Amino acid sequence: MNEEQFKGKWNQAKGKLKQKYADLTDDDLLYAEGKSEELLGRLQEKTGKTKEDLKKEIDSF
Repeated sequence: MNEEQFKGKWNQAKGKLKQKYADLTDDDLLYAEGKSEELLGRLQEKTGKTKEDLKKEIDSF
């Protein structure tokens, strides 16, 4: 998934991720352009999943 695809899916994914992982906060899910790797790292810390697994999950929404 490239950066543009990630951005397109991100808005759809935010709400679903918060429902699935209750300990995620709005600050955790704050996404600024060009920060997808930082965001994935934060999600990885909170969920224990790999970055690739998280990309696949976001892509599936």
